[in-house]
Amino acid sequence: MPSVAFTCNLQRHVACPPCTVRGVTVRESLEAAFTLYPQARSYVLDEHGALRFHMAVYVDGIPIADRRGLSDPVSESGVIYVMQALSGG
Repeated sequence: MPSVAFTCNLQRHVACPPCTVRGVTVRESLEAAFTLYPQARSYVLDEHGALRFHMAVYVDGIPIADRRGLSDPVSESGVIYVMQALSGG
């Protein structure tokens, strides 16, 4: 089963420790994680269910391509990393 890891920055705001979930896409996997940690949903997704602009999601170290539908595939042993996308100089 895939695992979902939220960064420490997100965990400062809501309880969302790493978890193992069922899912074959990023959406299915995140929805399973949000079932465990419902408060994390509003930090990660907007009101339309798309990834918020300031968030980044990686599957096995590769940024996801579908920020709206979250349809990127996740393998049985995949690792999904959810983090804030920070920029600056």
